[in-house]
Amino acid sequence: MLEFRYDTQLLIEGENLDEDEINDYITEHFKGDCLLAVGDDELIKIHFHTNEPWKILEYGASIGEIYDIVVEDMDRQARGLQG
Repeated sequence: MLEFRYDTQLLIEGENLDEDEINDYITEHFKGDCLLAVGDDELIKIHFHTNEPWKILEYGASIGEIYDIVVEDMDRQARGLQG
């Protein structure tokens, strides 16, 4: 069993976004691993493994418009099932 089950990916579009601040906020407030927060002040891509993907989506929506959302169940994938 994986420690963090859901591969959560999304784009955040907004103004004055700061990838370092977003990275620090996610690290400090959410349990997970494999965090990537990359982009510029108008568009950030998030990749994060967590058991609570809805919290990452809520956070993203609080700082900008979220889209291209993908949440995959890595436990199902590891068992050969569709994620």
